[in-house]
Amino acid sequence: MAPPVPGIKLNENGIPDFEDLPIRKGDPHLSAWGLYGDKDELGTLNRLTDERVAAAAKSEIRTGHRISLNWPIDAQPEESFFARQVFHQQLIRKDPRVINDDVWTFNSQVSTQWDGLRHFAYQREGLFYNGVTQDDIHGCGPDGKKSTVNGIHAWTDQGIVGRGILIDHHSWRQRQPPSSVTPYDSFSSLSIPLTELLACLASQDTVPRFGDILFIRSGFLATLPSKPSSFISSHRSVVPHHFGGVERSENILRWIWSNFSAVAGDQPSFESWPAPPDAPYALHEVLLAGWGCPVGELFDLEALAAHCESQKRWSFFVSSEPCNVPGGVASPPNVLAIF
Repeated sequence: MAPPVPGIKLNENGIPDFEDLPIRKGDPHLSAWGLYGDKDELGTLNRLTDERVAAAAKSEIRTGHRISLNWPIDAQPEESFFARQVFHQQLIRKDPRVINDDVWTFNSQVSTQWDGLRHFAYQREGLFYNGVTQDDIHGCGPDGKKSTVNGIHAWTDQGIVGRGILIDHHSWRQRQPPSSVTPYDSFSSLSIPLTELLACLASQDTVPRFGDILFIRSGFLATLPSKPSSFISSHRSVVPHHFGGVERSENILRWIWSNFSAVAGDQPSFESWPAPPDAPYALHEVLLAGWGCPVGELFDLEALAAHCESQKRWSFFVSSEPCNVPGGVASPPNVLAIF
């Protein structure tokens, strides 16, 4: 992991205070460009130091019980949200030998995914993490080869590995009197407020540690099977799609910046979508382009939530190895929660 650049004022966790963002005058809103050097491609994954990962393994792996958080890659077999290419498998018989091969084709964001640093830029400035441009991404490097700058392959050397915590907002919300919680629907542009996330954490007696990997269960995959195919098809036909997610606010950004190395949820868009016309920015802009923070979507948190409830424990060890695709935009996470 890259050490922070000398001369930048850092707090006890080795990062600037939220109030000191952006680090450099003239950089985009709340960006942390230059914190780990101008060529850094790890962003907030720099927080997953060997020491933190070792401490997480020691404190969280107790029984060896493992749970996959991967939604099946063919879970959207005919059409997908955001009109992404669905998974297709070509199964090949290798006659006369009794052998099979197969060929897979799919959009890297059609199922459970980590959004990488090539996915979403600051829209007004047209700049990705550390000032990378579209021309940088779609062009060639000094050696004449296809550019791989900000590609997801940079995350594969050490993976996304450390202590994870689940905020089971969906279960918590079902236990609350309806009048005490904000209206929420996974298929509408409604937001989960930070106040409810914090209340859920308190009810779980779960305390974040700096560098944690955050998972939020909104209830999207819990409610999806109850929706008729006609509803899903109609929902996909409306562009932009409307989905619930976390609120779009500086308070939630402050909370994420102060605690986490990566964030993920069970919905197609981590934040409520689309952003209102008067919104100054999308969370994706600050998280991905500003901080280099991995954003996970469509994580299957159902079995995880059930096990956490049965154990009364909502923290665990996370091991995720994105696919080693040089210059990749996103990747299936290949992720396990280990207890």
